[in-house]
Amino acid sequence: MTTSPAPTPTSAPVRLTQYAHGGGCACKIPPGELEDVVAGLAGAPGGGAAELLVGLDTGDDAAVVRLAPGGRTAVVATADFFTPVVDDARDWGRIAAANALSDVYAMGGTPVVAVNLLAWPRELLPLELAREVLAGGLEVAGQAGCHVGGGHSVDDPEPKYGMAVTGTADADRLLRNDTGRAGLPLTLTKPLGLGVLNSRHKATGEVFEEAVAVMTTLNAAASAAALAAGARCATDVTGFGLLGHLHKLARASGVTAVLDAAAVPYVAGARQALREGFVPGGSRRNLEWVRPHADLAVAEEEALLLADAQTSGGLLVAGEVPGFPVVGELVAAEAGVTVRVR
Repeated sequence: MTTSPAPTPTSAPVRLTQYAHGGGCACKIPPGELEDVVAGLAGAPGGGAAELLVGLDTGDDAAVVRLAPGGRTAVVATADFFTPVVDDARDWGRIAAANALSDVYAMGGTPVVAVNLLAWPRELLPLELAREVLAGGLEVAGQAGCHVGGGHSVDDPEPKYGMAVTGTADADRLLRNDTGRAGLPLTLTKPLGLGVLNSRHKATGEVFEEAVAVMTTLNAAASAAALAAGARCATDVTGFGLLGHLHKLARASGVTAVLDAAAVPYVAGARQALREGFVPGGSRRNLEWVRPHADLAVAEEEALLLADAQTSGGLLVAGEVPGFPVVGELVAAEAGVTVRVR
């Protein structure tokens, strides 16, 4: 009796991360360079009755306008897109959508409608994969109760996907990055380590299910809990890392942030990925940007994890939020220091 040979696959699975120079929010323009580019480019006054409540000045997560003088209804507008952070097309779509929606939650808002932003190398990658990416985005938007009303696409040498999202918020109950004050604890709503794990995934193809679960989790519950707890100051932790976003929040609020490194949670496998050298270039750039403004009483490896470029990370809230860990506090401003890590 002869045995037939096992069938040979006609093609290897497509690894989307191999078609991008970077991955996820780690491919952002470095924060120091970006601030130089946008310096002085505040938006011109708009017409009508709309009042700009949050613009470019403090580098907050989204733009916010009050629709009518004295009114409570505000519109929150944002856009976010990036190169593949994982190889699975649907997971990439889910992660990118959760990340874009996060900017609205970080302002204390509720997403209402989104439009897709898709760049696709149509001669290199099958359009069936693009459909899977869009399906993943639609799935997560549905979980958020947010309509997806179309979008825009371009033929591009490198795949990119995200969303422009519009939401609403109470104009008098926003979460902003410039309203922190001394004496408030700092709460972090998702673990860190996504950047180093995504870097390892790109290099080896290993799949980290916990990291995918963290990145596809909406910040809706965290935002609602922060508002219910009376918080007025928050930001999300994405491409500039915890240290970078903490620096921006403390600088905008005129305080110093004290971070307890031992209290910061991490996704399983993050420390091992760091030890084995899977550090995104964006994480190193984040640390170098923050270092002149920080007092880092930790080892260099720990500082790199704290500066790790996150994709679809959690909220950093000035205030105690039940159910989430407190990782530090805001204190009175210290000369030349926005972030102190102990």
